[in-house]
Amino acid sequence: RVGALESGNDRPRIGVALRVAHDATIERVVDLAPETRSFFLRLPESQRFACMPGQFISCLLPVEQQTMIRPYSLASNPEESELEICLNRVPGGPGSAYLFGLHVGGTLRFTGPWGTFTLERPPDAECVFIADGTGIAPIRPMVHRALTSPAAHPIRLHHAALGKAHLLYADEFEAAARAHSHFTFTPLLGAAWAEDIERRYIKADQNRSRHFYICGVGDIVLQLRDLLRGAGYERRAVRYEKW
Repeated sequence: RVGALESGNDRPRIGVALRVAHDATIERVVDLAPETRSFFLRLPESQRFACMPGQFISCLLPVEQQTMIRPYSLASNPEESELEICLNRVPGGPGSAYLFGLHVGGTLRFTGPWGTFTLERPPDAECVFIADGTGIAPIRPMVHRALTSPAAHPIRLHHAALGKAHLLYADEFEAAARAHSHFTFTPLLGAAWAEDIERRYIKADQNRSRHFYICGVGDIVLQLRDLLRGAGYERRAVRYEKW
């Protein structure tokens, strides 16, 4: 999982050891989809933790007689009392295998928050959020922040997944779309979902004032970045994080 922003790599490794580690208790474990699980973490009341929508924590995992560092974006809102991370079980991945072996009452040590792929307040423009798979994790609190801020511009969310079973938080986003007339939620199912983004935001009109927030796995994120910027959207208006 690699950070990819214009400000540089926002998955710092050196700084991890410089920040005090937190020890959180696992309060809940929820299966969101096949091989996708959320862990809800609670810190002691004596430990303060402040973050912005979009940031991540670096989990310190004792695996094979060493401390393995694995970054996971926070899917929870900064205002919530629990911290939530969601992740896929990766075949052969020691980090996800360790986490999937944890249960309620267990302890997870981490540092953070980290990252500059954030949304403190929405821009004065239409916002388009695009998430691929578990890339919805940092996007979710961003959308929440945008919806709870005074806004007159449309807010759009696209979640790409292989099928309906792999859509995360869909009920929540559908309810938000019913409650907020300026918010639309559009799942993108199948492998060719990037073509739909191109059709909607490049070929359909000449409006280039939108702001994009993109998060996902692999080169598709960079391809979308280049596609949108190449079509005339400002560089700073296309923010992204590649895992």
